[in-house]
Amino acid sequence: MHASRKGSDGSDVLVIGGGIIGLVTAWRAARRGLRTAVADPDPGGGAAQVAAGMLAAVTELHYGEETLLGLNLASAQRYPAFAAELAEESSQDIGFRACGTLAVALDADDRAHLRELHALQHRCGLESEWLTGRECRRLEPMLAPGVRGGLRVDGDHQVDPRRLAAALLTACERAGVVFHRATVAHLTVVRDRACGAVLDDGAALPADQVVLAAGSFSGRLDGVPAEVLPPVRPVKGQVLRLTVPRPYAPFLTRTVRAVVRGSHVYLVPRTNGELVVGATSEELGWDTTVTAGGVYELLRDAHELVPGITELPLTETRAGLRPGSPDNAPLLGPTALPGLHLATGHYRNGVLLTPVTGDAMAAVLTTGELPEVARPFSPRRFSPVPSPVPSPVSSLAREEQPA
Repeated sequence: MHASRKGSDGSDVLVIGGGIIGLVTAWRAARRGLRTAVADPDPGGGAAQVAAGMLAAVTELHYGEETLLGLNLASAQRYPAFAAELAEESSQDIGFRACGTLAVALDADDRAHLRELHALQHRCGLESEWLTGRECRRLEPMLAPGVRGGLRVDGDHQVDPRRLAAALLTACERAGVVFHRATVAHLTVVRDRACGAVLDDGAALPADQVVLAAGSFSGRLDGVPAEVLPPVRPVKGQVLRLTVPRPYAPFLTRTVRAVVRGSHVYLVPRTNGELVVGATSEELGWDTTVTAGGVYELLRDAHELVPGITELPLTETRAGLRPGSPDNAPLLGPTALPGLHLATGHYRNGVLLTPVTGDAMAAVLTTGELPEVARPFSPRRFSPVPSPVPSPVSSLAREEQPA
């Protein structure tokens, strides 16, 4: 482990970005003995304030993402211990629920799609059980009579991202992480090495190592050489929150998701009576406007799935930006610029990948080496120079990709 140089100026590690990925990186680095700082005008904010918090390694499986599946499963397996440790360190419960997930279909086309997903899951060695429509409604009586079948996945759970972010912020503060609540203006590079950053007020933050973990904004930081600038883009998602009136009846006991006429919709019930409905996926640049069309489509599809939802109070509408990458997988670890690391591009799996990202980044910051599970996700896979690091798109995926 690299020793912390207590006598030097600045930090051992500067994390640019205070979302859940930046915070877990900072927390784990500080716990390894590194003097750690975070620069962000609103730490604990970002995409976590909009995310639903599904830990859906199995039901989120897509063709072409079998290598990413390995990382997702590794992180999902870490979650119970991670949640317990974070709760102890922060004195806050993060809302982790081992409740399982039910993915259902409402018509013949969607049922066929779900059958294909079930077959892919089995080929990947995953556990999921096919249920008839009647069996689905027996599990969740609020489901519409027209449900044609579904997949029961007992290993896909949930966490409350807002509580996760708050707990990580507290854990970082207790671990001695220094927060600079300001925007970073540009990366500092001296003699072809990243060595800190400058804030928008002109303050310099020197550091031995820098981690760029600014979500969808990671690709816009001034001072980062073009050849190492992460290829991330914003993907807009709109989400709704409704409330089940007290006393909290068992409206839904687990996460329910479906494809309705080709559009994905999910309902995530919290123990406090909140019901999260999401999420759209829109390639609209930096727009974060909540639109009438987006809200209508979510409520329409959710109503077809669970008709009783229209009786619930609508308490919040939000839109946020997921950090998408060219292969929908994160960028983790060292870049071609010495001293600069990336922890970004998590797209729809940021909450799920929080534990494994923290572990991987702490390892690389202290030893210089990425753990084996994270090596396929090195930023160097997008380098213009051919890299020996494999792409997260497997040969199996290419063979199975439908026309």
